[in-house]
Amino acid sequence: MLNKLVRIVLFFVPIFTFGQNLLPPIYNYKLSEYKGASKNWDVSANENGELFVANNKGLLYYNGEQWTLNKLPNNTIIRSVECIGDRVYTGSYEEFGYWTKNNIGELDYTSLTYLIKDHTFTSEEFWEIYPSKDGNVLFRSFSAVYCYKGDKIVVVDPPHVVSDIIEYNDKLIVAGGSLGLFEVKDRELVPLPDQEPLLGKTVTDMVVFQGKLLVGTKLNGCYLFDGEKTQPWDGKINNELKLHQLNKISLLGKDQIGFGSIKNGIYLYNTKTREYQVLNRETGLENNTVLSILLFNDQLWLGLDNGIARVKLHNPITYYKDYSGTLGMVYDVANYKGRLYLGSNTGVFYFDGGLLRFVNGSQDHVWDLVELEGDLLCGHNTGTYKVTENSFQQISDIAGGYEIIKVPDHESTYVQGTYNGLAKFEKLDNGEWRIQKIQGLDFPVKQLCFETPNILWVAHPYKGYFRIHFDEGYNNVSSIQQFDQENAPSEYNIKIYNIKNHIVLNSEGNWFRYNPIGDTIVPFEEFRNYRNKELLFFDEDYYWFVDSENEKAIIHTNLKGDSLVIADVPLRERLAPDSQSVIKVNDSTTYITLTDGFAKINNEKLEDETAGQELPAPDLIVLKDQRNTYPAKAQEIEVPNRFSQSLTIEVASPRYISPHFFFELSGPKQYSEYVESGFINFQNLPFGDYTFRVHTVGMDNELSEASVLEFTIAPPWYFSWASLLLYVALGVLIILMVRRYNRKKLLRKQMELQEQMEKEQRERMAKLEKEELAKEVRLKQNELASTTLNIAKKNEMILELKNMLLVNKDKFSNSQRYRAFIKKLNNSIEDTEDWKRFEVNFKELHEDFFERLLKAYPSLTPKDLKLCAYLKMNLSTKEIAPLMAISVRGVEIHRYRLRKKLEIDSSENLSNFLITF
Repeated sequence: MLNKLVRIVLFFVPIFTFGQNLLPPIYNYKLSEYKGASKNWDVSANENGELFVANNKGLLYYNGEQWTLNKLPNNTIIRSVECIGDRVYTGSYEEFGYWTKNNIGELDYTSLTYLIKDHTFTSEEFWEIYPSKDGNVLFRSFSAVYCYKGDKIVVVDPPHVVSDIIEYNDKLIVAGGSLGLFEVKDRELVPLPDQEPLLGKTVTDMVVFQGKLLVGTKLNGCYLFDGEKTQPWDGKINNELKLHQLNKISLLGKDQIGFGSIKNGIYLYNTKTREYQVLNRETGLENNTVLSILLFNDQLWLGLDNGIARVKLHNPITYYKDYSGTLGMVYDVANYKGRLYLGSNTGVFYFDGGLLRFVNGSQDHVWDLVELEGDLLCGHNTGTYKVTENSFQQISDIAGGYEIIKVPDHESTYVQGTYNGLAKFEKLDNGEWRIQKIQGLDFPVKQLCFETPNILWVAHPYKGYFRIHFDEGYNNVSSIQQFDQENAPSEYNIKIYNIKNHIVLNSEGNWFRYNPIGDTIVPFEEFRNYRNKELLFFDEDYYWFVDSENEKAIIHTNLKGDSLVIADVPLRERLAPDSQSVIKVNDSTTYITLTDGFAKINNEKLEDETAGQELPAPDLIVLKDQRNTYPAKAQEIEVPNRFSQSLTIEVASPRYISPHFFFELSGPKQYSEYVESGFINFQNLPFGDYTFRVHTVGMDNELSEASVLEFTIAPPWYFSWASLLLYVALGVLIILMVRRYNRKKLLRKQMELQEQMEKEQRERMAKLEKEELAKEVRLKQNELASTTLNIAKKNEMILELKNMLLVNKDKFSNSQRYRAFIKKLNNSIEDTEDWKRFEVNFKELHEDFFERLLKAYPSLTPKDLKLCAYLKMNLSTKEIAPLMAISVRGVEIHRYRLRKKLEIDSSENLSNFLITF
């Protein structure tokens, strides 16, 4: 419904006109960028291209990379600025002086007003600073002119207003407001001849032009003064200047003058062709009030009432921008019968002289504009149309004419990709077009190219790419080939090209080609250096690539080393990803479609500018660590290690706007990289000596001479000389301590070994003694056992003999003799000598056994002690009986009694008790 409404509205309002104004690129610096106040009263630059701007907040300084605001001690508004040598002179309220750079590139201010003698300021502001040929620096207020030279200031104090000063024909000329022009002679103002035309007209600015003085007035245009006569300037632009309040004049070259106005921006006037261009808010300036003008190195700087603008004059790239928004985004451009046609998302437009006109009935999205067989055809959202400036004739109702290409080896036959497949176009002999849909393909075809006359490659926006085979009449698709091999390109938003008889595909930034021998898709090595770049246009010699979405620079190359990078900021900001196109009209002119217009490239001028351009070596400004700032010109730079975790080297190339840089860092760590910013940061560099080389990069990737900075990162404190000496001392001390420790340890070890040896010796001696003792004990035990055995055998024999005698008692005749014999036997059994020998041997083995036993059990009798001794020897009852000359039963009775005396429980073994006692 909205689409229909737009068509109805455009039907009733069929023609729109907009002024065609192909302008050089304009870049606006806003308050957020330069961080000053809005008004910028004066602009100046030094020989190196560094810019200085008189701003309401102070002096703005721009080195091509960053803006710095420098305030006066009294914080007053700076009204004027002029670079002379290494000084930057400024004027403000009742104050003027100069700024110079210190060793780290910061500006320091020196006042000159203390040199003024015998003069009092009258609320003066200094609006102009003029360097005269004799070396004087002139400071102009509306009340007086102050001439500074050496350490002296001379004041010229006229009775009327001073609105401008200039040197002309070796004379110092002063504009006296609305009173005309005067010459300064001996601190007095002398009226110049023929000033009547300027009376009552406020002079705002003057320049020397073609040997005459061009005098600009506020509301009455310009006048020419040749030293004798004043007359109105006959410039075609004079009426415009009267209307829009002239403020500043600047010579912009041999035949060009810039006129800055209060109400309508700046006029760029060509005195030879008498044509002019207007740069104002409608054509890209941030503000229409031009307060100051400066031309430096073909860059036009404008100080505005609100902001700062930079214009690249004579730029090989000029731009058309539709600020109204009616044109919309341009998708295609065609040059047809001397007219330039634009196809946009709102319809078809063309330029008629200096006006952009809308083609009636063409409203809606335009995809393609192409001249075929003498007709200009438009691939449109609603079909295909034949276009003239007066008509928009539909020749096909097949919706969505994306692209139309010629069938190889066939005259007047073309194939078009549409929303619903393919269409065949044939130009008949009667000049009419015959169009029919090609059957067998029903999906959208956004891009297409022929491999052979009967094989067509097509790209679907989302489903990938297909190899199409036609029948002989191009009425039907005979077969459709797809590729689903491993590592095949992604199907999304693929683009296809026929480049020198190779089918080339671009998918997600990667390049492939069709290999007809293997019928496969393989990487395209020729474009390996152009990954993530889109191919916009190509011919037999050159290729136009657009860089990644972040940089959007255009690369013009022949793939053999001849390469040109077009990185104009307006171009980069206005390119439309996946929709931009390059249209080459002829060898010298190329158009690029933009989001709100188009760019025109003069190829010859671009190549000439690149060839004749001398790249300046970048300026090294400072090196900054985390705490300190070091001047780049210092002889030796040593960065403390504790502040070296983040280092920034600031470089700039003020003479080269928006430069790129290439740097190399050599040292303990190596780096090399192309960068866009002049703030080059390094993180966590190890300590050591470094050499930093940086180059300015030209449009053809040519490098300027290198600027070199050498610096040293000091070692950490633990690697300093003092620390190293301390480490050596500590090492020596440690060695001495280790040696002393080892010596003590050795002595201690020796003592331990000696003690161990002595101990082992003692143990061996003790062991030997123990063995000897054990041996002696065994001998004594054996001797005791032998003695006991002998006593037992003796007693046993005597008892046996006694028993025999008792049995044979009757055989003895002499009873007395018998009793004597029995008595003798009893005496032998009870012989105390045997017991004494036994007791001696027993005590040698068990030295204090009897003493301890008697001490514990004093009631024991000698007979009890004998039994205890035999039991300790672990003799059995049977063995004890003969020793005690009693029966076995007697021994048992004695044992029983002994157990009671010893108070031993019946469950405990008596022999074990005595053995362990």
